[in-house]
Amino acid sequence: MLGSYPILLSPESEIPVNAEVGASPANETPEPAYDVAALQSVLAGPISKLSLLRQSLLFAEIADVAYYDEDVVARLVEPLGLHLTMEFFDRDGAQAYRLESDTDAVIVCRGTEPDETNDMKADIDAAKVAAETVGHVHRGFRREVDDLWPMIEKSIKANKTKTVWFCGHSLGGAMATICAGRCYVSEISSMPESLFTYGSPRVGTKRYINHCNIKHIRWVNNNDIVPRLPPAMFGFRHAGREMYLDRNGRLRDLDYWGKAGDRFRGFFRTLTRFRIDWLSDHLMSAYIAAIAGVVQRAEAAGHPDALPPE
Repeated sequence: MLGSYPILLSPESEIPVNAEVGASPANETPEPAYDVAALQSVLAGPISKLSLLRQSLLFAEIADVAYYDEDVVARLVEPLGLHLTMEFFDRDGAQAYRLESDTDAVIVCRGTEPDETNDMKADIDAAKVAAETVGHVHRGFRREVDDLWPMIEKSIKANKTKTVWFCGHSLGGAMATICAGRCYVSEISSMPESLFTYGSPRVGTKRYINHCNIKHIRWVNNNDIVPRLPPAMFGFRHAGREMYLDRNGRLRDLDYWGKAGDRFRGFFRTLTRFRIDWLSDHLMSAYIAAIAGVVQRAEAAGHPDALPPE
């Protein structure tokens, strides 16, 4: 599955993830390659005090930040206060961060990186295997979590007072879903407050995804192909509350046929622009731009704590 690496600087401007920090041509004054003001989220207290839409924007940006190296991540989240404790988990290409503020702890799993063979193997290894709870789970996604879980579990167990959240994009969304479920059924005293995923594939069978009563906010952007994988005909299902973004970036409550028509019109429109939105709609920057627009319209309409009737 395609990972997304640029963090949104503006609707027109992006910086590639592989840009070297502070890189500049020879004999020129170095300039920072990353803008810490890029994050649109504002966190002045507990995450729980934010509206659902503001939480969604915050975790979207955190999921995007997770594609960066540790020093860049520390600088990007510093304005949010999520740098007080930062831990990077890395084993065999499976990667995640723990970010903490005075009141919150966020586990964010990194999505697919095209240069990580282990990530690509996880994406295509769609066989179902018995879950540690009930039902069956995607074998490749479970293997990625198996690599990291001992470290994540040890880290979370040390937490006694902070609210725990999980998030991720693409493969990272699938991993965050499994991690949140394990946290829920384990002996860890800190129960997951919520799970936020973006462009996440299906993770397991109906019995598996319904076993844990976790608040799950699942964002899907129009023609993003990844949430439709693995195919439902193989027994895989989604969990959580779907937040569907239509072809114009608006939050819509559509039935199956409504989404099918919207996706067709979105696909046809992008064909006229000589691109295919199955992949472009999966980019984390596309999610961030759309969610930021939803937030702005909701707040302008005077109901920031409710979903806007767009």
